[in-house]
Amino acid sequence: MPQFRLISLILVLLMAGCDRDSGQSLGAEIDESEFRRGQKLVKQGRHQEALASYLRVIEKRGDSAPESHLEVGILYLQQIKDPLASIYHLRKYLERQPNSPQSPQVRGLVDSAKREFARTLPANPLENQSERLNMLDQMGRLQRENDQLKEALARARGNVVPPRVNNQRSVLTSPLSVAPLQEEDPEPMQVLREPVRSKPTPPATKMRLHTVEKGDTLFVLSQRYYGNRSKWRDIYAANRDVMPNENSLQIGMVLKIP
Repeated sequence: MPQFRLISLILVLLMAGCDRDSGQSLGAEIDESEFRRGQKLVKQGRHQEALASYLRVIEKRGDSAPESHLEVGILYLQQIKDPLASIYHLRKYLERQPNSPQSPQVRGLVDSAKREFARTLPANPLENQSERLNMLDQMGRLQRENDQLKEALARARGNVVPPRVNNQRSVLTSPLSVAPLQEEDPEPMQVLREPVRSKPTPPATKMRLHTVEKGDTLFVLSQRYYGNRSKWRDIYAANRDVMPNENSLQIGMVLKIP
């Protein structure tokens, strides 16, 4: 029995030593030569080479390379402009270091990468088909109202001065009949002296101009100028001359903000 206990104790000590050696075989991640090389390359602005160094650390250490995942995620987001790859590596860091002091900032970087990816989508498509149909209905209603206004204006212009006034004016200006016409029938002169009543011109609406910058969308401009994202249709309707469709917003384009 004493020999059996002694053998068991020796085996336990050997297993503990093996575990300790395997845990320390990789050493600290920040002491890896490739990790330190990646830090130097970043300072020199050689981002692609730094990325390759950090990825070699990840390949070597597997799940024990959270700091390298963080550095790779930052490079993909800020320098290489690949938000999807950035999200993958930043999440790998959070999986391994969920409670680290840097985790809140890393989660903020994930949100930034999501926003950058959203900007790569085709010009913020409409949220659903019903919004597109509502926009088309509104455009049709505005077109009908515009046609009705044109017809009303044409009728008003046609009733201001009767067509016969022109004929009377031509007769009055004849050198042979000016005096007799003034004595016999003064009524045409009274018609001519009456002020022409025209439809009052509505005051001009002040139109603001906005030059499209990176990150601008119809939703963003509506929120900025009206405090409401649903007003984007008004901006689109006012700029149909430069926007063939709602997805044609381009950097440098000058928009009218009604």
